[in-house]
Amino acid sequence: MGLSQALSTAMSGLRATQNSLALVSSNVANAETPGYVKKTVNQVTGSTGDYGSSVLINGVNRQLDQYLQSQVRTEASGAAYASIRSTFLSNLQGVYGNPAESGTIESSFNAFLTALQGLSTSPDSQSARIGAVNAAASLAQELNSTTQGIQNLRANAETGINESVIVANNALKQIAAINTQLQAGGKTDASTAALLDQRDQYIDQLSELMDIRVVTNNLNQVTVFTNSGVQLVGTEAATLTFNPQGTMTPNTLYSNDPAKSNVGTLTISFPHGGDYDLVSTNSFRSGKIAAYLELRDNTLVKAQTQIDQFAAAMSSASSDKSTDGVAAPASVLPAAGYDLDLTGLQSGNVIHITYRDNTTNTTHNLSIVRVDDPSVLPLSNNATLDPNDEVLGIDFSAGMASVVSQLNAALGGADLQFSNPSGSTLRVLDDGAPNRSDVLAASVTTTMTSLTSGNPEVPFFTDNGKAYSGAISAAGLQMTGLAGRISINTALLGDPSRTVVYSTNPLTPAGDNVRVNFVLNQLSTGTFRYAPQTGIGTTGAPFTGTLTNFVRQILSQQGEAATAAKQLADGQNVVLSTLKEKVTATSGVNIDDEMAHLLALQNAYSANARVMSSIKQMYDTLIQAM
Repeated sequence: MGLSQALSTAMSGLRATQNSLALVSSNVANAETPGYVKKTVNQVTGSTGDYGSSVLINGVNRQLDQYLQSQVRTEASGAAYASIRSTFLSNLQGVYGNPAESGTIESSFNAFLTALQGLSTSPDSQSARIGAVNAAASLAQELNSTTQGIQNLRANAETGINESVIVANNALKQIAAINTQLQAGGKTDASTAALLDQRDQYIDQLSELMDIRVVTNNLNQVTVFTNSGVQLVGTEAATLTFNPQGTMTPNTLYSNDPAKSNVGTLTISFPHGGDYDLVSTNSFRSGKIAAYLELRDNTLVKAQTQIDQFAAAMSSASSDKSTDGVAAPASVLPAAGYDLDLTGLQSGNVIHITYRDNTTNTTHNLSIVRVDDPSVLPLSNNATLDPNDEVLGIDFSAGMASVVSQLNAALGGADLQFSNPSGSTLRVLDDGAPNRSDVLAASVTTTMTSLTSGNPEVPFFTDNGKAYSGAISAAGLQMTGLAGRISINTALLGDPSRTVVYSTNPLTPAGDNVRVNFVLNQLSTGTFRYAPQTGIGTTGAPFTGTLTNFVRQILSQQGEAATAAKQLADGQNVVLSTLKEKVTATSGVNIDDEMAHLLALQNAYSANARVMSSIKQMYDTLIQAM
């Protein structure tokens, strides 16, 4: 090897050592920098002349385990989803309150029952009457505040979606910009490696917001998709759009039909045109955004439905009156049936008819629901809570003649005949043929609106001053949001004696406890069906029980859900933490290792420098000898 070759080899070693020293310095300086990946020089052997060799720098290596990185992103998405749910369900439990403490729906309801028991014992006591009214007012206020708490949580979820979209859009733009910078290709140098670190941090941000899949090409560019297959970014970024609605109410609900949906909608706009609804297509299945959407549109809506159902059942329990039909007169023979007095029948009230089809020996339970808004017809069989009935919605807005016509058109094939003999009487008859149909029973349920109707039923609670009758309209079910609107009947506030006095002619005696006992029995021991939309029971087997049983089911279910969500979040965080430790072990900077490497590089630098010094001396000697 000649001196020139030896000098070239020493100089290449010196340059390689300088580059390595620079990377060690960078590694040490960024040891605590989030997202920084340890870097090393990629050295290869080169040839110098015919016999010599040298060290060449062929880029920079990032010490990264891509499989572990992918696993971390998957678990980060799941951990973020679980954490958001745990936080919100814990807050929801705070809204409901601790069952062992005061200031909960259960404690307020029990206080109301206690006040009614006191009134039952002393119905002539003015203080007992006022106490029952005040207890009812407190219960209504507790339902109002619970509704407000639930809707505040839904508003927080909508705000969370909006904030997540802002972060996501920024990350997508940055990823696209870095991908564009990498288009030139070539080997990975220190500046390129730094860009890759930055891009990974933005991808990590995305992974907390949504479940993603990352594909890398031979130019180190990435394309990011959702796990459902929607492309988010490549060399160009898509844009997420969200239109937050601000204040949330029980009636602001999501629907796949844009005309019916009145909450914020999340869409993606692609760089070269076209939009895509990310909510209706269930494009996000994990991450913060998926958690916020699930809470806003399902979990918290179900929580609201639970307390709305409680408010509805409680209102109807004290105000609904069921009256059996009167046997039709002998003049209609050979047909037979019943006359039903529909006086006071309101939208949502139900006429019940039981008849037997003798040709098939099948008994039918028919629920005829009064509807004043024909746009909601026909009603589904789920319009009532009885899984065994057949529901028929009838438009009452055009009067009795129209009602009779609709009924005959709908049920004439069942050999039932309807008529209106006088006033508000509805007559239902079979066809008189022994082998066709028989009307077995008929009754009507009406909502009492008067405090002195002569009946013990009393509208203790109202829907913003209106009677609660379970009406169905184009705006939805009257039950929706009832817990936020329910209030004590203002007429009872003005005259608490009506908690006892239900007739003025003749006047109910001051010590009469018929009304209060009726209400007390209905609220404490009466059993009711509850909508499957509450998450308790099913359509085929709805939960049936007392109001106390139902409210305890609500609190128990919520407590269990909050506990399960916390356990899941804790478990996800443990898995994520373990994976991050593994990534740190393989990709993070170990100061001790870097210091040891630094000493080795210093020795290599000194060795190369001594070789160069020796070659210089040789050249000097040769020059002097010439």
